[in-house]
Amino acid sequence: MTAIHCTELGCDGVYEDGWCNVCGSPQSAGSGPASATTLLGTGVSQSTQSTWTPTGDEEAERSTRTGRTSSSRLATAALGSARTVAMTSRPTRRVGSTSTRLRGARLGAGLTTVPAAPLQDPLQAVMAVAEVPERKRFCPSCGHEVGRTRDGVPGRSAGFCPQCGTHFDFAPALSPGDLVGGQYEVVGCLAHGGLGWIYLARDRNVSGRWVVLKGLLNSGDPDAYAAAISERQFLAEVEHPLIVEIYNFVMHEGAGYTVMEFVGGRSLKQILQDRRDASSGVNSPLPVDQALAFVLEILPAFAYLHDLGLLFCDFKPDNVIQQGDSVKLIDLGGVRRLDDLQSAIFGTIGYQAPEVPEVGPSVSSDIYTIGRTLATLVLDFRGNTTTFASSLPSVADTPVFQKYDSFYRLLAKACAADPSDRFATVDELRAQVLGVLREVVATDRGPGSPALYSAASMLFESPASDEAGHPLAWHQLPELKVDASDPSASWLSGVNVSDPVQRLSALDEAPEDSVEVRLRRASTAIEAGRQDLLSDTLAQMLADDPWEWRAAWLGGLSQLATDDPVSARASFNAVYGQVPGELAPKLALATACERSGEPDIAESLYVTCARADANYTAPAAFGLARIRSARGDLDGALHALDLVAPTRSSYVDARMMRARLLAGSTDDVTALSQALASVQSVVLPPLQQAELKVDVLGSALSTVLAKGPVRNVTLGGVPAHEPELRDALEGALRQLATLTEDHDERIALVDRAHEIRRWTTW
Repeated sequence: MTAIHCTELGCDGVYEDGWCNVCGSPQSAGSGPASATTLLGTGVSQSTQSTWTPTGDEEAERSTRTGRTSSSRLATAALGSARTVAMTSRPTRRVGSTSTRLRGARLGAGLTTVPAAPLQDPLQAVMAVAEVPERKRFCPSCGHEVGRTRDGVPGRSAGFCPQCGTHFDFAPALSPGDLVGGQYEVVGCLAHGGLGWIYLARDRNVSGRWVVLKGLLNSGDPDAYAAAISERQFLAEVEHPLIVEIYNFVMHEGAGYTVMEFVGGRSLKQILQDRRDASSGVNSPLPVDQALAFVLEILPAFAYLHDLGLLFCDFKPDNVIQQGDSVKLIDLGGVRRLDDLQSAIFGTIGYQAPEVPEVGPSVSSDIYTIGRTLATLVLDFRGNTTTFASSLPSVADTPVFQKYDSFYRLLAKACAADPSDRFATVDELRAQVLGVLREVVATDRGPGSPALYSAASMLFESPASDEAGHPLAWHQLPELKVDASDPSASWLSGVNVSDPVQRLSALDEAPEDSVEVRLRRASTAIEAGRQDLLSDTLAQMLADDPWEWRAAWLGGLSQLATDDPVSARASFNAVYGQVPGELAPKLALATACERSGEPDIAESLYVTCARADANYTAPAAFGLARIRSARGDLDGALHALDLVAPTRSSYVDARMMRARLLAGSTDDVTALSQALASVQSVVLPPLQQAELKVDVLGSALSTVLAKGPVRNVTLGGVPAHEPELRDALEGALRQLATLTEDHDERIALVDRAHEIRRWTTW
């Protein structure tokens, strides 16, 4: 039977019994032996009867209302990233059912492990006493503190805000046994949120299934409720396995309620609280890899909403539930249409993008909330609603940022103050989150750990193998992949002219001067030495799109080609900030730093590349070996070369470089012996093998002559004694002479062999 490959982004697994054997994602309904289903924003049906859980002790949300227009979708560089996410129905899950299926590799795309959250009995989630603590009582209109104890007088659960006069009432409107909408029997309160109480109920019309009732905006006007229900009906059409299902909207005693599924599990906020409680009240953020795994898993839900023209608006840790080994996006109370200019905008201080009160929400502001949520999960984030309400702590004061530079850059871009500087789409963000997760996992494995994965980037080809003794040349750095959606992509595939000048002429005949044609023209101009054409082409690209990071990439390549590594450093650093999950900019930046006299920075970047992706191990290992050997760190250089696996094409070069480094240790016969042993497992060209043998035996003879023979050490089977070394070196020189094409060099080698030859008596 033909294996069906997983369609999950970045996963190399195959489907077994309807589930991926690596990441645990469900198989697409349309997947078959020939191809995997690729869903680009299409709706899917869902036969799930698992249910929504409360977010616990929810903070009172402060809603912002505005009539200003929403900002439109922001366009940045076309990344050519097709979303291949399996969005299908999943097996029915019932709380406590033996059919519940847990697959531990689901969260984290098979790269890391996230502890599963136990499924929750709905009845255990019901609050024993339905009361809002005084510290969480805020005016629903202006956010002012209300209902607090003052001067010994207990706070009131109902009254009027002293700031704006708005009526507040924190008592539950529904009681156990109430029948809402003629079919939903209230069991009790689950939590209190910004829109009031959230209730657990049974659906009498559907086998008593558990449901959640959540109130609509408390306007006190039945007609307004009816209008709100009518307006929100579109949420009932949202069907995605990662999004809580909306069953119905109903009226009860003049109030409107949303009816949704109950999801048994723990919210990310509750998980953080559990960790704090386990640490005796000290904040204990999530490990970075686990936080990235949670966000990576939930991002397809955002992409689905955005494809439908919907914005989530109020994302935060409260709104993600972990159920077993899966997650679900809950609380659609803030969801609104992209073109909605009238509805109230819901947001939470510390998460809402700074431009929302002025221009309204957008895809970009949703991405901002995702970045802020990710930051909250991993930082001991005191002041996230005050000092750092719209900024991040400095790198100097944040050990997590110092340890994971790519993670910091990911957050910095997602949470940029200017919406234009953020990721343009959730797909872009997701590709970079996956890359950063790989790097974080690799870093956590510790120094000297080889790369475990070979990941196919959607933006770059794999790097070329380089000469071990020199930094990569500009043309050996990874090439940009062609955006398949570009109108000239097919035409460009037929442009295979090797001569760069002729290729430029061919590109002038392109049917359309598209972005990909300009990129090809720019790279060809570098090859042809046409700096004037390169400058004009890049200027045109940036004039059309100031956020086209590929122009900076090509600019950096040109600067390397013209021996300006300092300028190349700045260009590649800018690219790194735009695509922080990609290794190509890090490898390029390391190359520029090595060439411009910044070995420490180059070393740290090479380490990241060597650990994170096997495709990058060889060029990174060679760079590390060069830097460390120049510093006199022979052991560090050898350890770097040992990272190159025998299955890689550069393994022979790595073993040869290792042998040459050891051969340079002229005062250590044992190291010289290891030099020859380094290449015993590989097949070298005869000339290289002879040259290495001459170098090693010559160094060994010099050492023995200076320090005396070394017992129990052999070099390729030759004892470390003067007579045997002279005989072996003479033979190696004569063998090298027969392989050398230059006549004068051949004569010199033979003369040297005569000099080395030991004296004999007759």
